[in-house]
Amino acid sequence: MQLRTSSISALLLCFIVFTLGLENDRRKGQTLKVDLMDKGAGLRTNAKEVKPNTKAKEVALITKAKEERPNSKVKGSAMARNATKAGRDKVGTVPKNDAACASVGGICQRSTYICQGRYLKDKCSGPKTRQCCTPGPAAWHPLCSSHPQNRVRACDRFGCGAFNSKRRGKLHKAVDVVCDDYAVVNAPFSGTLDGPVGRRVGSQIQYDGVKLSNSEFCVKIFHIRPYRYTGKVTQGQALGYLLPLQESFSGITSHLELQMCDRSDPSQFI
Repeated sequence: MQLRTSSISALLLCFIVFTLGLENDRRKGQTLKVDLMDKGAGLRTNAKEVKPNTKAKEVALITKAKEERPNSKVKGSAMARNATKAGRDKVGTVPKNDAACASVGGICQRSTYICQGRYLKDKCSGPKTRQCCTPGPAAWHPLCSSHPQNRVRACDRFGCGAFNSKRRGKLHKAVDVVCDDYAVVNAPFSGTLDGPVGRRVGSQIQYDGVKLSNSEFCVKIFHIRPYRYTGKVTQGQALGYLLPLQESFSGITSHLELQMCDRSDPSQFI
């Protein structure tokens, strides 16, 4: 009987211990579940906090882009207005006549011609190749009455008129001054006429000029028919007229030939 009672007591003790163990495990499971739930709630909270920040950044970027677009349009409009204004100004600089050039003592001519002074732009009507040639510090009077100032002959199919230009295999030791056929030729400075002068043309000597000199200068003027060959003349006085070059050289730029007696360059004086 005593043995039976001991067995029952042992069984009850084992049951109590087993029950306590199950209760302890159940409590640990609930605690773990609560911790996991708290962590999940924390993650969801963080995600909710991040999402608004991301949206705020997106809204800020969109707002900035909208603000920059009007500025770009304004810049584009300003550039277009400036380009239009520049175009109008460029068109407006073309004069209607040559009065602006004449007012400064110049003459409008093609820029391919030699100018003894300097060229000024936007003072002549017509194409851009027509520019205003202003006179340089010339000491001599214009030689040709048909031109208000001395102009050196440019190149044509018969040759060039500048000093030291090539002429039939040699250097041209004179300057060709543009003048119209039969136009009156004036004295470049006051002096004395010292008789006719000639030059070799082919195998012959051609006397078609006159010599003029004073204490400072001495020149020979060719391609003219002098009114006289001796005597004193004053600056600007008529010496004769230009021989018609077009009759012998059709298409040539009509001119007189001006040569210093020592064959130096007269360009600085005309």
